[in-house]
Amino acid sequence: MNDLFWMQEALVRAKRAKEQNEVPVGAIVVRENKIIGEGWDQTLGKSDPTAHAEIIALREAARTLQNYRLIDATMYVTLEPCAMCAGALVNARLKRVVFALADAKTGACGSVFNIIDAPCLNHRLYSTQGILEAESLALLQDFFKVRR
Repeated sequence: MNDLFWMQEALVRAKRAKEQNEVPVGAIVVRENKIIGEGWDQTLGKSDPTAHAEIIALREAARTLQNYRLIDATMYVTLEPCAMCAGALVNARLKRVVFALADAKTGACGSVFNIIDAPCLNHRLYSTQGILEAESLALLQDFFKVRR
């Protein structure tokens, strides 16, 4: 399995968010070539500011493994994680995060902040960006065009 395949899976979850009138961001957690957690933004429907795709996917992955430490797992997410989500990735001890689209306003994996590689924290993640960037951007632009 490769990054393109898994990012396509994350995009499927982003489309679910859009169908529910949520910001179209999707995430999956993969370990040993298997999805162990999935999520899509649900902040509006749940009235929960922490119901980001990444947090939901991390919670499910932790339940799947019965362990909050997601050693050797990779998260695929359609938009660069914010500070809250990047902090959760560090705390979960993921090995890697792959995101489609950088977020110049709130991205915390290198764009605005770089929480996942902060030398003062107890864990660091590898990152890859740009996989299916155009598709993720188009999904977000279409969503916000209708909202405005």
